[in-house]
Amino acid sequence: MDLALASPLFPSNVTRGVDKIKPFSSMFATRKVPARKLFPCLAAVATQTPQTVEFDVESKKYELLRAVQDTKRGLVTTDDQRSSIEEALVTVEGYNKGAPLDLVKLDGTWRLQYTSAPDVLILLEAAERISFFQVGQIFQKFECKDQSNGGIIRNVVKWSVPPLLEEEDGATLLVSAKFSVVSVRNIYLQFEEISVQNIKIGEQLQALIAPALLPRSFLSLQILQFLRTFKAQIPVSDPGTGRQSVGGLYYLSYLDANMLLGRAVGGGGVFVFTKAQPLE
Repeated sequence: MDLALASPLFPSNVTRGVDKIKPFSSMFATRKVPARKLFPCLAAVATQTPQTVEFDVESKKYELLRAVQDTKRGLVTTDDQRSSIEEALVTVEGYNKGAPLDLVKLDGTWRLQYTSAPDVLILLEAAERISFFQVGQIFQKFECKDQSNGGIIRNVVKWSVPPLLEEEDGATLLVSAKFSVVSVRNIYLQFEEISVQNIKIGEQLQALIAPALLPRSFLSLQILQFLRTFKAQIPVSDPGTGRQSVGGLYYLSYLDANMLLGRAVGGGGVFVFTKAQPLE
């Protein structure tokens, strides 16, 4: 690249009366300086390949997951940890900031790795304080693959009360909502129903209802069948008017094949999810 510099201090066509001194413009013209030496940062960006960008993204995602791994999904964090997590979160978010939301990629089941949302932390804290109450895996399940502007979202919480129910996966709390895409990366949630289902009876309770050493009566079998198929559904509505509940905005700040980051608009907390196997 030829750089020709001309200014009042360094004129390009004046010899200043000294024959042996060449004009400054000729000094630069006869020596070509590679652009990458003058602008190393710009050269680095220009020479990045899709492979190097992908490597950078994966390394930043790994740093984020490493930052949240010892927090018990957000329950136990220090000020320094929260600062490091937010910094790592913002870094990852910057890689596809402003890109349109891909509903095909969003569709599926996502496992919670970290959150600062108060409504989720209350459950985790209760499980920490109450010895007989357990909270297992927490998921968000999106059903939107064949949709163009929205779909269904289900918040799934696995919980248990041992030994009455199986460990960690004794029952399922399900909060269902419809969502619609309202901007490039914002979705609006309209909550519809809360349900408790998939009851899995623990061995002790099962033995109490129908002892293995005694013939099982029709009544005991009916009780077991009722508990196993029990499902309680509560519609979510405004108690004052009976109308549908007020929804909320959810900003999906990052999405790829194996990671989903979200922010509940209005100070509702941040969420870090990784892709999981489909739920039954």
